[in-house]
Amino acid sequence: MTQSPSTKKQTTKQPPTTSQAALLLLLTIADTTWRTFVPTIGGTILGVMLDNLTHRAPLFTTTLIIVGFAVAILLVTLQIKRVRSHM
Repeated sequence: MTQSPSTKKQTTKQPPTTSQAALLLLLTIADTTWRTFVPTIGGTILGVMLDNLTHRAPLFTTTLIIVGFAVAILLVTLQIKRVRSHM
């Protein structure tokens, strides 16, 4: 007995419906929002707390704002790469 070659179903990707596209857009916006605000706001709050604890007025706040901003840029860049890879 010979075996017939296996037939694979070829699936084509269907474009999302309007409601699915809207939901995807809203989820992407929400994902981008936390990626920008959490590092910068968290860095600012942590910097103020450390400045109050160590009595060094703008040192930790300024440093952690810059670090938070850099982390936010990195997170958004990674998100953009991920979204582009799914297109």
